[in-house]
Amino acid sequence: MYNLSAILMGALYSFAGLLHFAKPKVYLRIMPPYLPSPLFLVYASGLAEILLGILVCFEASRVKGAWGIIALLIAIFPANLYMFHQGGARYGMSDTALFLRLPGQLVLIAWAYLYTRA
Repeated sequence: MYNLSAILMGALYSFAGLLHFAKPKVYLRIMPPYLPSPLFLVYASGLAEILLGILVCFEASRVKGAWGIIALLIAIFPANLYMFHQGGARYGMSDTALFLRLPGQLVLIAWAYLYTRA
């Protein structure tokens, strides 16, 4: 189950990363305006998600991948805050859903943390 959970995590992050390239406009809308080079950041974060997703799938690189996912989740937290402050109507989501994304990041961090020890 431990390995299956890691592979599921890897698949989810890799898929999410691919979406950054397939639908960059979705991610550009949630990019806080104070960040420079938004399109570059969308692609860079997508590439990071793909690579980290792959790393976490393999035992030899799982710890590094998990720490990378934790760092990435912390790095993208401002985008989640920005979405919440902008309001759900702008994104076709309820304000409650946007609010729940905030502690949801902690759940994702906790999940990745399970794999930070060899």
